[in-house]
Amino acid sequence: MYKPLIYLISAVVVISCSPEKQQADLIITNANIYTVNDQSETAQAFAIKDGLFIGVGTSKEIRKGYSSDQIIDLEGKTVVPGLIDGHCHFNNLGVFMQTVDLTGTKSFTEILERVKVFQKEKNLSFIKGRGWDQNDWEVKEYPTKDSLDKRYPNIPIALTRIDGHALLVNQAALDLAGINEDTKVSGGEIMKKNGKITGVLVDNAMKMIGEIIPELGLQERIQALKDAENHCLQLGLTTVSDAGLGRKTIDLIDSLQQSGDLKIKVYAMVSASDENLDYYLKKGISKTDRLNVRSFKVYADGALGSRGATLKKPYSDRDGHYGAMVTSIDDLADLARTLAKSDFQMNTHAIGDSANSYVLKTYAKELKSKTNRRWRIEHAQVIDLDEFDYFTEIIPSVQPTHATSDMYWSEDRLGPERIKGAYAFKTLLEINGRIVLGTDFPVEKVNPMLTFYAAVSRQDVSGFPERGFEIENGLNREETLKGMTIWAAYANFEDEEKGSIEPNKFADFVVLDRDIMEVPIDEVPIIKINGTYINGEKVY
Repeated sequence: MYKPLIYLISAVVVISCSPEKQQADLIITNANIYTVNDQSETAQAFAIKDGLFIGVGTSKEIRKGYSSDQIIDLEGKTVVPGLIDGHCHFNNLGVFMQTVDLTGTKSFTEILERVKVFQKEKNLSFIKGRGWDQNDWEVKEYPTKDSLDKRYPNIPIALTRIDGHALLVNQAALDLAGINEDTKVSGGEIMKKNGKITGVLVDNAMKMIGEIIPELGLQERIQALKDAENHCLQLGLTTVSDAGLGRKTIDLIDSLQQSGDLKIKVYAMVSASDENLDYYLKKGISKTDRLNVRSFKVYADGALGSRGATLKKPYSDRDGHYGAMVTSIDDLADLARTLAKSDFQMNTHAIGDSANSYVLKTYAKELKSKTNRRWRIEHAQVIDLDEFDYFTEIIPSVQPTHATSDMYWSEDRLGPERIKGAYAFKTLLEINGRIVLGTDFPVEKVNPMLTFYAAVSRQDVSGFPERGFEIENGLNREETLKGMTIWAAYANFEDEEKGSIEPNKFADFVVLDRDIMEVPIDEVPIIKINGTYINGEKVY
């Protein structure tokens, strides 16, 4: 695991060469600090000035070399670099916090009850919700709109599946969107039973409903971002990599950060619409100390849970069904060619082995003569066993809790052979040398302690399965911490400024109530955050 206490040369040099103490804004002493630097060194103390670490070493060395009006003795508590969620939907989390929370529902009846309670309180003209997953129900079948139609014949309802790739709507919403039995859709599905629309829309079919959902007002959008931030800071996240934002939201985030109303740092993956491409390719990369706009988010296929992921062979549990590409092969090729000529990173959602295969080969073709582009595959969920080597130059961005959430049904979808190339985090790490860890929240819970736990144990919080799901693809603790800090920063082109506790990097760090690198792994999910700091400022 981590090496014995070794003190950082840079700190010692500063201290030994300074005849007088250097003034700092904040000094942390008597801590158990995992620096996550190149040597995986530990330390006891550090000093901060103007939002940067300026010295790291033993408590004695830092006290000897630095002075401050604010000195905090952490009494042996553990400190790690600010945690980075490598793939999430930060803005969507805030938006969904304003809607019906359907996560954890165990039946469609429970969904109906939650909608009833929510609507009684809010009395809205358009009801939105998110979080249902039919795989968690006793009857693991998609719901239908019949009960919603009876209860809400005149109020449009749109309830998004947990993965964001399927939507249950009622007839009022279908009518408002102009969707009927004759409506055609490419890259998605309007599900039917006996020729009648069931109310479930998959992937691109959802866009028609999206066009009729009332937009939030400015104050509602601000509140959504602040609600999401509050939740993230409480859980130790200092940077979030938001996988798919539009210009209006990016500009609002920037404005709130500049005014000091939003502290959290955001790596913005711009949604790759024609409008966004035109604007940002002309504008170029945009960077502040809290916002980084230098990548585009592209969707290759859908999700495995909704059977929208594109597979080379049919789904094992649905004859003749292969899933569907959300973005056509020609459009993906054009996007890759365009972005390869720019300075922007391309981050593509790819779940199924067919989608991953095409994206990997397209990347390889366009990046053949280019270096340090750091293009990413988001999810990299099911990989053909013969195609892992493509990840030598392509960064895998994965979500450990997906493996432990999906393990109850993923082999049913894939069969015993394909599952060997699924959720293969250790294999991906060994090939690339780095792996980015995130949650995909609000698809999964925000808590990064659950990410750490799932990556190492390959179990859910109940401890199932006893030996871990495909435990050979589990990560060790050091690899996991790096995937949530320095490797995530590297994938965002930010490893020179964050991701480790070192002089001249931003003072983003988290205080934990116990030692994440040493406690029994089943205690990791209950670790509490005692303090979250961004640029040296305590924000939680």
